[in-house]
Amino acid sequence: MKTAVGPASLLLLILLVNDVVSVEWKHSAVLDNNFLVLWTPGERDVTFEIQVKTLGYVGLGFTKATESGRAGADMVIGWVDNNGQVHLQDRHVKDASRDPQMDSSQDYRLLLGYENKTHTVLRFSRRYDTCDPRDLKITNDTMQVVWQYHVEEPVSAAGILPDHGAVRGTRPLYLVQRDAQPKRNLRNPETEKPLKIWDILNKQVRLPMGQDTLLWCRVLKMPSIDRKHHVVKYEPVIQPGSHQYLHHMTLYECRGNQTQLEAASQTTGDVCNAPDKPAFQCNTIAATWSLGSEGFNYPPEAGYPLNPSNGPHYYMLETHYTNPQLDAFISDSSGLRLLYTEQVRVHDAGILSVGIDPNWRHIIPPGQHEVVSEGHCISDCTGQTIPNTGINMFAVIMHTHQLGRKVRLRQIRAGEELPPIAADVNYNPNYQEYRRLQRPIKVYPGDHLVAECTYSSETRGAITLGGLGTREETCLVSALYYPRIELSLCYSLPSLPTVLHSLGIQKLKQGSSPVMIEEPKKLAGLTLEERLLGYDWVTNFQSFQEVTRSGTFKPLCGSGKGALPGTDNLEVHYPRILRPYEEASAPCAKKPLRNKLSMLLSEDDDIGAPVDPDSDESNAVERGQLVRSKVSRSSDAGPAPGSSSGRTVSAAMFLAVATIIIGAAFR
Repeated sequence: MKTAVGPASLLLLILLVNDVVSVEWKHSAVLDNNFLVLWTPGERDVTFEIQVKTLGYVGLGFTKATESGRAGADMVIGWVDNNGQVHLQDRHVKDASRDPQMDSSQDYRLLLGYENKTHTVLRFSRRYDTCDPRDLKITNDTMQVVWQYHVEEPVSAAGILPDHGAVRGTRPLYLVQRDAQPKRNLRNPETEKPLKIWDILNKQVRLPMGQDTLLWCRVLKMPSIDRKHHVVKYEPVIQPGSHQYLHHMTLYECRGNQTQLEAASQTTGDVCNAPDKPAFQCNTIAATWSLGSEGFNYPPEAGYPLNPSNGPHYYMLETHYTNPQLDAFISDSSGLRLLYTEQVRVHDAGILSVGIDPNWRHIIPPGQHEVVSEGHCISDCTGQTIPNTGINMFAVIMHTHQLGRKVRLRQIRAGEELPPIAADVNYNPNYQEYRRLQRPIKVYPGDHLVAECTYSSETRGAITLGGLGTREETCLVSALYYPRIELSLCYSLPSLPTVLHSLGIQKLKQGSSPVMIEEPKKLAGLTLEERLLGYDWVTNFQSFQEVTRSGTFKPLCGSGKGALPGTDNLEVHYPRILRPYEEASAPCAKKPLRNKLSMLLSEDDDIGAPVDPDSDESNAVERGQLVRSKVSRSSDAGPAPGSSSGRTVSAAMFLAVATIIIGAAFR
């Protein structure tokens, strides 16, 4: 006797179908005018959807190379053939001159695929770490995303790609720690009032002829509001054609003489730190944008306060322009857009900048593969300002100039080094985007923070000094946190004795101009500049690094009210770490899948073990093709490219799953 399908079976059917089609996309990026990628990181894997304006094949991949090119790329290639069958193949690229080759282990899982009249759409997932040496681990580091597509598709399931005509591209992205768009209140959209806009823009700033760098400052007055508001989002407003000239923009709170600030707000600005202009106390960062950033959305529990009663009334926009080609007649009116609301949130947010003061004492020797510099936020500074309940860091933005390759924000508490608050071992100085931490990190009073930057100076024949110019260097990590405290800048600078010791100098001649060396005798008569330029860095680099790290440094920590009491004349040693941090590496547990098709097409050197032709692994591709043939393909009614809503399951997919469940119920 046949039995009816029970409620449990129907529930399982609904859950299976819903798992395939319902995805809430957290992130998206337009890779070119025809290629959109959406993705959502999970606990152990990440789900992608690519929507490409082509009816040929499409491909998405990852590499850690920061240069253009795709050497060592891990790629997935897919297409929908003329029979409606969806193909998805895990591949890799050995070098930039070859097409992606088939992997022996197929580690991407197809979830959905179809064509409509204009687009090919594929949805798939993969683990962060597939345990396949041909697959790149997806981590919190900057990932170089590569893509390609073609108007034609392979002629067979073997996947031999058309010879010529593929469109290719690459760009850096954060795939895991990336700012997410805020969720809308779908139940009561009428309770969400529209956001107010404050555009903070430059006015036709003309880049000077013959100079490759300009630092421009403009003072502006806060919008006229009668009570506290919260900024919940900010984004760049970039004049068309100006993107290549903008390096970073920082908005500071300003205190001090209100009459002078009001007068300055009536002008269009001036060169920063101009000697004939009044010096304003504009130290606390309110918002910051760097090259490659798309702006930032505050979490729902916090916002940056605009408060007419006890907050600053004036702000200064500092814009760093760079013009390495010395292009003539360039003017710009870019700036920042702040979106704010009267619906204040639970916490006021702030920005704490940790790093090295931009000064010549920050020295990067030439010709080195790795040079490590560190900026300290000492425990005296956090102890004075952070409450016993701590603060919650929820996002960071890392900043160096062109030599930066790795950045970490380290945290030391009572002699123990904790896991880094944020780290990027594949840092790209041309992509300085906010990264939202996967969970807020607590910082307590007495914690010692270190902004650690690793540079590569192999392309430089002379030393690089710290400074604000593009050819100079910096090391800065700006952390967004709540609740807000009276600490905005927490820098350090190597002490002068440490710098001199690292250069083999014992004593300078007092009052000399230029600065002359007095001791040791063998260096007497040389200027400090001559010693810097003529130092044998090849022989002395290791001792330079050791002296710099073991010597003293000068802490610089303060707020909008000035330097913290008792910290402005300190010289401090590196903190003693009794329990260093050691990163745990979990061994891979997954056995790579091998199958007949991928082994035939792959050129992997590690293939050699015999394969049982009837095993589950060897039949993985064949079984996968049967499942994929049941995934929807629609020429008219497919989901619109760009939509992030749940998609309707095709009848074939629904019936395939239903058949499995109903068949089991009737046994």
